[in-house]
Amino acid sequence: MRKLKFVVLLLCCTFFAVEAGVRHPLHVSTTEVNFNAKDKTLEISCKIFSDDFESILARLYKQKTDLSNASMKTAMDELVKKYLLSHLQIKANGKATTLNYIGFEIDHEATNIYLEVEKISVVKSIEVSNTILYDLFDDQMSIIHIVKGATRKSSKILYPEKKFAANF
Repeated sequence: MRKLKFVVLLLCCTFFAVEAGVRHPLHVSTTEVNFNAKDKTLEISCKIFSDDFESILARLYKQKTDLSNASMKTAMDELVKKYLLSHLQIKANGKATTLNYIGFEIDHEATNIYLEVEKISVVKSIEVSNTILYDLFDDQMSIIHIVKGATRKSSKILYPEKKFAANF
């Protein structure tokens, strides 16, 4: 738990450093999976540094990327969706799920991406397989949070590791 608190503190410092105009020294993203029992859904959000995210989108899809340009929103939605659906998989109760892309928004120097899994009536286990930005950095770190009610389970995974599972 102490290591996780340190990583979260480091992540916060990194975001503040970016706000101050300093290049971020860490390659990190966060993914949160939240079970919404009322709606019987998994609500997923990912936070990725926008400059890194634009770099990998441009490299992989060989086109100009600008996530903050409103006139390119439709094209960027397609790239973000394509990338996330190929780099993030979630199993609920041991079974693969279908991720529905909701959209993205820019939050200062980060991009927040939202996805959803429908028709999940009960959650006994969640497994997240995350390779976001692994095709750009070999020191990528992913912070994963899985939330069910008042229970929150978190971990960091470091390249080349890609999976985190939580049982409830």
